[in-house]
Amino acid sequence: MKFCVCIKQVPDVQSTVQTGRMVLNAYDASAVEEALVINSDSTDEIDLILVGPASATETIRKALAMGANNAFHLVVEESSQLDSFAVAHLLAGFLKGRTYDVILTGKQAQDSDAGLVGGMLAELLKLPFATNAVGMTALAGGLQVKRQGDTGQEILILPIPCLVTCSNDMNNPRIPSLKGIMGAKRTTIATETGTPGNNRTQVSRVFPPAARVPGIKLSGEPGELVAQLLSKLQSEAGVL
Repeated sequence: MKFCVCIKQVPDVQSTVQTGRMVLNAYDASAVEEALVINSDSTDEIDLILVGPASATETIRKALAMGANNAFHLVVEESSQLDSFAVAHLLAGFLKGRTYDVILTGKQAQDSDAGLVGGMLAELLKLPFATNAVGMTALAGGLQVKRQGDTGQEILILPIPCLVTCSNDMNNPRIPSLKGIMGAKRTTIATETGTPGNNRTQVSRVFPPAARVPGIKLSGEPGELVAQLLSKLQSEAGVL
């Protein structure tokens, strides 16, 4: 199957120090991995598309190093203009006129957790789509998608072309090999300037959440613990 995987550069939310380190969105990494698994015995190519600043080139190369074939970069330096609506329109403008069996996105991004681009993009491209996929299987003329719903898992059969948003519960993305890393460094990334003009919201600033007040650890015998807890609930929390 010919895949196009939409990827994003996001702050490293796992970092305990505010270093400003940027990484490949974990949900998008799972989407790249699933495309690679499905195409493991195929010569069909996997394309990548990223909307973001010029500095996101290294994030693109990380996904290329995993095994994707080609990459496209729509450069937009002003991130405050890139809400979900604007990104979906930029991606739709790029994808219209191009032929893919399956377009994959992460179900959400680690920075905003909005989870809106996939559904908006499917609507703009008039494609059948499934969200929060935790498994995919290629079929003749279609794609079987296992998705996680609110009360259980569902199995859907989508005709191709289609669009699927992927959960990071789908797989464990591979660590790029040295050969993959060297190959990614040599791959030419097709670049063009993206012009957002459809944003409905604007980001004024991005900042980490305030640190939580440390918890209190009580010690003593069970009876003493209960007494301490009751005292704090009455005198400090005021809930009793």
